Amino acid sequence: MDRLPLTVVGGYLGAGKTTLINRLLREDHGLRLMVMVNDFGSVNIDAELLKSVGEDTIELTNGCVCCTMGADLFMALGDVLDRVPRPDHLVIEASGIADPKKIADAARAEPEMEYGGIALVVDAGNFAALAADAQIGAQIRGQVGVADLLLVSKCGAEVPGALAMQLATMSPAPIVALDGLEAVAPLLLGGIEPGTGRGTGADHGAYVTWGYDSDEVMDHEALRARLEAAPAGLYRVKGFMRGPEGGFEFHKVGPSVEITRLEQPPAVSRVVGIGPAAQISAEEIAAWWSDREEA
Repeated sequence: MDRLPLTVVGGYLGAGKTTLINRLLREDHGLRLMVMVNDFGSVNIDAELLKSVGEDTIELTNGCVCCTMGADLFMALGDVLDRVPRPDHLVIEASGIADPKKIADAARAEPEMEYGGIALVVDAGNFAALAADAQIGAQIRGQVGVADLLLVSKCGAEVPGALAMQLATMSPAPIVALDGLEAVAPLLLGGIEPGTGRGTGADHGAYVTWGYDSDEVMDHEALRARLEAAPAGLYRVKGFMRGPEGGFEFHKVGPSVEITRLEQPPAVSRVVGIGPAAQISAEEIAAWWSDREEA
């Protein structure tokens, strides 16, 4: 299966990130997008695009989906990867005070994802003062420094010369006037050259995968205990388990374990494990699971 591209949209509070997301959702790009945001209330979806609204998900008539970003980023990414059909592209709107690089690094760590770059929105009217502020200036400059693309908002069709020169001293990333773009999708969803930002790191190393199907049955308590006992090098575990009544869907990313009860039992009990090759082998994953069977 093709790796899922992830693009992070960052920028300080009020820079125009949500406005950019709304433009992206309205455009006719022909892709199934999954957009993660912090708060639905700030996303002004056109009424004609709304298909359905759930507790934490908005589905649009153009095939796009907008969802809230939970506290556990890796668990949220796992949920996206398990969606059927899988989105064509994932876009995450980072909070104004977040380090977008930390979110983008999640794509580097997940073998089923592809790093699509960091697009940082810069407020033309306020950036100089923010960057010079004694309290938050370092954070503002740091966000610019990790960006692969700088989108300047509230400046019309051209970026002011003084601002362009200031940004160029902080980052080698291309600088584009956001208001001058007829469409943002071609740039955000394939027009970013990853690796422009300083200190963005290298691509992930080799990973091993392991899978196991059976007709075994396990209750909730035993399943949680087994998942929590997974070896440290096992980065991610997911699957379905038949239970005494119904069944379970489960995910484990790092120390986080999530188990959801299913009314109907799955056709088979299935476990899939993924881990860095430098830390664990398929044989070690298999041994961990077989230990449970022998217990």
